[in-house]
Amino acid sequence: MKIINNGAFYINDTVIEKGTNAKETLEKICGKYVNEEVAKKNTISYSILASHNQSNNMENLKIKFDSLTSHDLTYVGIIQTAKASGLEKFPLPYILTSCHNSLCAVGGTINEDDHIFGLSAVQKYGGIYVPPNFAVIHQYMREMVAGCGMMILGSDSHTRYGALGTMAIGEGGGELAKQLLNKTYDMKYPEIIAIHLTGKPRLGVGPQDVALSIIKEVFANGFVKNKVMEFIGSGIKNLSVEYRNGIDVMTTETTCLSSIWETDEIVEEYLATHFRKKDYKELKPNGIRYYDGVVEVDLSEIKPSIALPFHPSNVYTIEEFNMNMKDILHQTAIDCAKQLDTNIDISFENKIRDGKFYVDQAVIAGCSGGTYENICDATDIFTSKQLLDSTINFSIYPSSIPTYLTLVENGIAAKLLKNGVVLKQAFCGPCFGAGDTPANNEFSIRHTTRNFPNREGSKLREKQISYVGLMDARSIAATVLNGGALTAATDIDVIYTKPIYYFDRSAYDKKVKDFYEKGDKEKELILGPNIKDWPEMPELSEHILMKVASIITDDVTTTDELIPSGETSSYRSNPVRLADFALSRKDPNYVPKAKEVQKLEDLRKQSRIQEENSLTIVYEKIKNILGDEDIDINKINIASTIYTVKPGDGSAREQAASVQRVLGGVANISKAYATKRYRSNLINWGMIPFIADFEKDNIPFEVDDFIFIPNLKSKMNNNEENIPAFVINNNSLKEIQLKLQNLTNNEKEIINAGSLINYYKE
Repeated sequence: MKIINNGAFYINDTVIEKGTNAKETLEKICGKYVNEEVAKKNTISYSILASHNQSNNMENLKIKFDSLTSHDLTYVGIIQTAKASGLEKFPLPYILTSCHNSLCAVGGTINEDDHIFGLSAVQKYGGIYVPPNFAVIHQYMREMVAGCGMMILGSDSHTRYGALGTMAIGEGGGELAKQLLNKTYDMKYPEIIAIHLTGKPRLGVGPQDVALSIIKEVFANGFVKNKVMEFIGSGIKNLSVEYRNGIDVMTTETTCLSSIWETDEIVEEYLATHFRKKDYKELKPNGIRYYDGVVEVDLSEIKPSIALPFHPSNVYTIEEFNMNMKDILHQTAIDCAKQLDTNIDISFENKIRDGKFYVDQAVIAGCSGGTYENICDATDIFTSKQLLDSTINFSIYPSSIPTYLTLVENGIAAKLLKNGVVLKQAFCGPCFGAGDTPANNEFSIRHTTRNFPNREGSKLREKQISYVGLMDARSIAATVLNGGALTAATDIDVIYTKPIYYFDRSAYDKKVKDFYEKGDKEKELILGPNIKDWPEMPELSEHILMKVASIITDDVTTTDELIPSGETSSYRSNPVRLADFALSRKDPNYVPKAKEVQKLEDLRKQSRIQEENSLTIVYEKIKNILGDEDIDINKINIASTIYTVKPGDGSAREQAASVQRVLGGVANISKAYATKRYRSNLINWGMIPFIADFEKDNIPFEVDDFIFIPNLKSKMNNNEENIPAFVINNNSLKEIQLKLQNLTNNEKEIINAGSLINYYKE
């Protein structure tokens, strides 16, 4: 694999690096030269973005999408936000799937109450409702919605349908609420990175192997962060659509903005199989294209791989791992302990027996793993010879009812069941810690999307820990077949039968409720007792007094660490109750400290803050900073803040920001933000995304210190980037510098109003 980071032209499956006699080479190949600005417009990405842009300015995009999609972890909050902001009807197709909290085991009725709410919402506003256990969100969108040239916005980070010619973006719920209110998705025109595929994968190498290899190459260096990955090249024709989908959905783990692929007759056949041939068009622009960077991928060189805890980029080939497992596992244990900052003993040595690494559990599930082709290939491997005695638990979750039905009709399901594999419903649980949680200290191999800490469902605060290695379905089957000893699928002699897939949508026709453009505004939303409105959020004051409630110095802080997934997410429709879990896995002191600050803010709103003796010295110093003894201290908002190095990797869930706001937060202070979507979530909840260039061992404040920012509102509205602030404690006063970067006028207005809800109310 090779990275070209200084731009390149592309023509006739040939990449020509910028600055390497590109002009002469292009003239030799095609008889002409086209400059970068013109060639940029020949990309697939440019044509799709241009056709959806409302601004007539391709540098500053204002996008309207063709459809929206959300699952039951997010759709209640989104609809409640939009309703509070004036929603009257869904102006575009909005698909609600019930695939994240469908076990209905946590908190009594609350999960099913949300499903009933979703059904009542589509009846009222005119949407489409997919009931529990029928399809995981992205499989339904592939089967029924995504098509060539479209743009789709989803409130799940793995919203990726690029292989079907759809540029899809996963964002926080606030951005979907904007679309429901006929507003636009605003962003700068992104850089476009070509993923140039050549060659053909060897037998046994699956889409997860390709995806993990790409993630390993581009995650740590941020090469595609907030950019569009455009898949091109002669290697594409060697991949089925489901294989492409399996690579595509994992592009989220690179931190890219979106993805798009060239389309061909294989895509046309896929859409025709799903009775949607009309949604096909060839996306393969002619002419010279220019890309801001290129990743060269020779598919024939990819080997079966495993991503070790705790990130999809911690990738080794299985061959490399088996040759050096003791050294690799020793370093992995050190890295895990450092990342978790725990006194729990982390060791993998007991997994090594007779020179082999043995796993305890295997799962194939979700939008990345539970597809028809993955399951069929895994079945061929798993039934290719006599199964060794093994206590390993092996579960497979087909990604939709149509997928499951075809597996039943062609006999695949029977083969699996007879061999002790458990087939389960279409459910995203194993991807985020709500299904198949391993036992303490067990190691699970999974064809799912993530292996972040606690993502498999263990609870570190209760001294539980287990581990996930991400692998392709084929090598998972080979490993289970081999008694749990880590095995590459390429080491198994097998004939792949490739049984024909027939899409039968009869279950959808009977159970999916389509009320698009047929909503009844008189219909009442059905609110279970756990579904609560958003609490009041104050508008921004001219001066801000913040108290530091948490400092996290990890290199990256994931969304799951900001607000845990798994069973905690069942409380997502009750903002106040959910907020009690904020940072619970990372900093259990955060919530009580944030609530202490909320009590101060309550006193301020009652004009009683002078009763708080602990603030006497703080206010004396504020008056000195402002040079105003008569300043009305009751007009200065008091709020909490957190410091993190790089927050927001992973899920798109806006709750990672909203829980901080519900607890009285007003800002994050960070060196950088891991994803655009997390930064957008902060802004949509009225929180300020400060940038600060502090080193880990030289952070100029501590937990419980106050930070006073004079004239913040005026400085922000005047587009000042450098924001002086003052750290105050009982012993000292020192000035620091914070930064505000690239805030649009609309974003500033949302922050001024205190939240997206307040902004649209006004």
